Amino acid sequence: MPDNATTPGPAAHQKIDTSVPHSARIWNYWLGGKDNYRVDEEAGDAYTAVFPGIVTIARSSRAFLRRNITYLVAEAGIRQFLDVGTGLPTADNTHQVAQRIAPETRIVYVDNDPMVLAHARALLYSTPEGATAYVDANVMDPDRILAAAAETLDFTQPTALILSNILGHVADHDQASSIVTSLMDALPSGSYLSINDGSLGIDPVFEQAQDAYNESGAVPYNLRTPDQITAFFDGLDLIDPGVVSVPLWRPDVTSPAPAPIGEHGGLARKP
Repeated sequence: MPDNATTPGPAAHQKIDTSVPHSARIWNYWLGGKDNYRVDEEAGDAYTAVFPGIVTIARSSRAFLRRNITYLVAEAGIRQFLDVGTGLPTADNTHQVAQRIAPETRIVYVDNDPMVLAHARALLYSTPEGATAYVDANVMDPDRILAAAAETLDFTQPTALILSNILGHVADHDQASSIVTSLMDALPSGSYLSINDGSLGIDPVFEQAQDAYNESGAVPYNLRTPDQITAFFDGLDLIDPGVVSVPLWRPDVTSPAPAPIGEHGGLARKP
């Protein structure tokens, strides 16, 4: 297996539909990226007109992920990552954060958006010591994800599974939990699970804006309560401070005191 590889899948030959807004491209727009179309900008602007705080949520989510990865590599000694629902490349992608600390780290990205596939080369820029790969698969198909990822990752060694803002696209909570269980069951003791998703009960304006977005024709994204997000970690050992609003998860000491937002996440170790 070469250090940088792409595993084609069912979305490999799909055309990019520029007539309908896409959540990954809208998220890229909110993060300040350029990989989006006018329809995505219009949908993103319509959302921010109702709830400007969505930009803070997007950027806080990325910062949370960066802090998770830094902990996993620098403190937990993790050298393998399976990042499912990676989205479009922006700044501080998983491999960039991890390989800055440990160049030998190996990362597999998973997504099924044809535009992400088109940008796989940007995702696949690895250090010579490490490796990155891209798997074209749907989060609904954990068996395919695991089979393809095993070509790059050694699942006898501890691995960090990242599910960042992807489980909200699985409407049924039991199905989302089953996906998490299937993926974690394949990983050995000492592996980690990182999850963050939009949450209910913090900001009614955010929830109202999300309801309107879900009714717009774009791919729906379902917010969950903090308790529901915490339930994804059942059977695992949560790392302090547990599941919290993402700015409160081990915030940078040089930053101002963070305030809670409608995005919760946590990190846990498999015993």
